[in-house]
Parts: sequence; structure tokens; C-alpha cells
Amino acid sequence: MNWALLVFFAGFIAIFVLRLPIAPGMLMTSIFYLLAAPGAGADISMFAEKVLTNLEAKYIIIAVPLFVFMAQVMNSGKITDMIFRFANVLVGRRKGGLGHVNVVASIIFSGMTGSAVADASGLGLMEIKAMKEHGYEEDFSCAVTAASATIGPVFPPSIPMIFYAMLSGASIGNLFLGGMIPGLLIGAALMIYIAWVANKRNYPKGEKLILRDMIAVTIKAFPALFSVIVLLGGIYSGIVTPTEAGALASLYAIIVAAFIYRALGPKSLWRAVRDTVKTTGTLSLIVGCAFTFSFIVAREHIPQIAANFLLSVTSSRALLLLLINIVFLLLGMFIDTSTITVVFIPMVLPLVQGLGIDLIHFGVVVVLNMMIGLSTPPFGMLLFIVSGISGAPIRGIIKEIFPMLIAMLIVLVLVTFVPDIVLILPRLIGRY
Repeated sequence: MNWALLVFFAGFIAIFVLRLPIAPGMLMTSIFYLLAAPGAGADISMFAEKVLTNLEAKYIIIAVPLFVFMAQVMNSGKITDMIFRFANVLVGRRKGGLGHVNVVASIIFSGMTGSAVADASGLGLMEIKAMKEHGYEEDFSCAVTAASATIGPVFPPSIPMIFYAMLSGASIGNLFLGGMIPGLLIGAALMIYIAWVANKRNYPKGEKLILRDMIAVTIKAFPALFSVIVLLGGIYSGIVTPTEAGALASLYAIIVAAFIYRALGPKSLWRAVRDTVKTTGTLSLIVGCAFTFSFIVAREHIPQIAANFLLSVTSSRALLLLLINIVFLLLGMFIDTSTITVVFIPMVLPLVQGLGIDLIHFGVVVVLNMMIGLSTPPFGMLLFIVSGISGAPIRGIIKEIFPMLIAMLIVLVLVTFVPDIVLILPRLIGRY
């Protein structure tokens, strides 16, 4: 191990020990490495040019701000409210109905935005408030909201899958298809647990609507729901690329929110644009800094070293998948998903490809791991989001979410060791 690499690893560890912001921390670590390795082709200006050239070539990343903008428009307009009402029509009459509504609304919303944070912060406040008003414990309401938000980036579209496709070369359309069944399985697992808790705690049934009211709510919600067809239908029909679909769906969301629901005025639209710029700026900084980090990782052949080490431990594909699952689950608890995707996935891709593990299957498994990590104590981001919007102490939310995490981990094990759960739809629909 050379001196520059020691500096690199020391800086990486210092990021977490000193609790530095992850993006500037990675950038500083990369600069220290370059300064410690002069004469090895590590000229900073040439290095910066190469990183920027690589970023410019990844046109698919343009889809990210478009999906972020669409989520902001939906949260600013009346679209999230329509989704919640429609989910209530579908499953709200059951015992513990609002818990089921929470999950179903997240599945529908995930088909529009691809963001767990957008789900938790957009639908979350509405869902938690409704559940509390109907006698559900606040901690349980927050836990269901955080757990169901993990479905967002698993069910298509998915911002983490866009980053993964950019790095691995896997088809983004097939990745989206591969996430559908796992996303639905997470929803089903959560609803089974909610049904059990509802009977045990005697939670109320939802309001029973007459047929006329159900039809009226469905008709009102249809323009909002049609955005899923615009987005996914455009991609899978081949009419538009995922990036173009993001732009088309964003335009459609503006039209629906502004002209059909009349809930998006100039001020709301400007706020959505402003928030999109903030979010995109944060993501861009992370991705840019992570690219410098990844360049050094590749230059020092760290992926090959890691692959050789793991293969020296075991050559069992199942055991290696289990080890990778544990690593990414732990990373998801502490680090932003975009950072994990851009920095750590390139380290394991050579190993995955060498073992013949399907890239679509692996991509869905990794995204599912990271999303479960977002709801896992002690530092899962979704826990802090639902605690912040509700005012509930995080300790109580952690207690309530543990059984839900077990349910999601069972789904993760199934998806990891039964690849056909992921690959059946890409093979049937995606020409895979």
C-alpha cells in the first residue's frame, strides 16, 4: 500500500469520525490523495478534466432533476391529496384501514416520483395526521409511514436505479421492471403485519363509502393516477426514453395541478422549482465528488483487490450475496444512497460480473438494501423525516418499526436468493 493510498483511507475514515458533510469530505480526501501522489499521473487539472468528461457523458443523469421536480409539483399541488383519497377508497374500509391506505398510497406515489424522501415528506404528514385523528398511536403511524416510503425507489421509477444504470450499463427500463414485484411484495408484507396489529390493538375500520361516492372519488383522482401511465407507459412502449419520460410527466403534473385541480399557482410553481434546484444541487455535488472518489478507487484497483479478498474467503455465490447484502444494509443506515451507489457499487461490480450474477437482479437487490437501511435505526434518514414532520420522539418510532423491518428483510432474502422474482417481468416485457 503506497503513501497516497494511506492518506486516502485516513481521509475517508476522518469523514465519519469528524462527522463532516459527505460531499466536501470526499472532495478533500481526493485532493489530499492527489497532492500525496505527484509524479504518478495524478495532476489535479487533468484529473478534474477527466471527471467532468465522464459526468458529461452520463446523459441519463438528467432524468434525476426531472423526477425530483415532478415530486415537488405533486406535493405543491393537490395530486398527493387525490392519491390518498383514492387509496382510501381501495382499502380504507378494512380493519386498520388507514394503515393499509398509507401503504397503498405509497405504492401509487412511488409510481410517479421514485423518491423515498418525497413520499415520506409529501404524503407523510397527511397520512400521519389522518391516522392520529382516527385513534392510531403516533409512533405506529410514523413507523408505517417511514416503512412504506421505502417502496418509492424500489417500485419504478427510481432515482437510485438511474444512478446504478449509469454506473453498470444495465438497462434502466429492465431495472424499473425488475423492481415492480419486489416493491409490491414489500407492500404486501407491511399490510399483513398491519392487519395483525389492527386486530391485536382493535384499530377502527375506515369509513364505508357508498358506490356513488367511490365513483366520484375515482373520477376526481383519475387525472393524478394517469401520470403513472404517462411515465411508465411512455418508457415501456418505447415512445420516450426515461429522461424524456421524466420531462413529459413533469409537464403533465403541472397541467393537472394547475388547470384541473387548480392548486398550483405561480408562487407554488416557483417554490417547486426552487426546491428542485436545492435538491438537485445537493445531489449533483454528491455525485460529482463521488466521481472523483470512484476515479481514485478504480486507479488503485481497489475493486479487484476487494473481489480477490472475498473470493479467497469463499467462492459460494449465495454466501457472497449474503455478505454484500449485509454490507449495503449497514451502509444504508449511515450514508446517503447516492453516495453509496456512486462510490461503493463500482467496488463490487467486478466481483458480481465475475461470478455471473445478473446485473438487473443485483441492482434491484442493492436498491432494496439501501431503502431498508433508510428506515433502520439508529441513523435511518426516514426515521428523522417522519419524526421531524410529526414531532414524535424518534425512540418510540424505532420501537414500532422493528417488526416492519423484519417483514422487509424477509422480502429481501426472497428477492436475493430467488432471482426470478426480479427477472420475470424484464424477460416477459423488457426483451431481456
